Amino acid sequence: MTTADLPAINASLNATAAVLLVLGMIFIKQDRKQAHGYTMGAAFVVSCVFLVFYVLHKILMKGVHTPFAGEGMWRTIYYGMLISHIILAIIVPPLAIITMRHALAGRYEQHRKLSKITLPIWLYVSVTGVLVYFFLYRWFPS
Repeated sequence: MTTADLPAINASLNATAAVLLVLGMIFIKQDRKQAHGYTMGAAFVVSCVFLVFYVLHKILMKGVHTPFAGEGMWRTIYYGMLISHIILAIIVPPLAIITMRHALAGRYEQHRKLSKITLPIWLYVSVTGVLVYFFLYRWFPS
């Protein structure tokens, strides 16, 4: 594994987290609580692994950001998405931890209420993380 591999690995981890989040939502709607719990736990673990690799990439790159090569409308779309992604990515970890703690403590009503906020934000961050990768490394490489 090289530094150049990390963005693709991170995008794969974000995609995996997104799939797990959707599966977790499907499982709870089917009243499959144990499957829901395992799947959401796995989504959390995958997101934690992503965070470790993301920080590692930033350390190895000495904080240098990959420039966006798109122009015009694509630049506006990319930066709008990136800014919302970054802001929401900051709040996902505490939201996810609090939401999971409610479930683990058997406070299911609080868990249910907070998950209606946490899930869409976490899913958005996971999906836009994949899109950021495609914008930077596949569609508009510098």
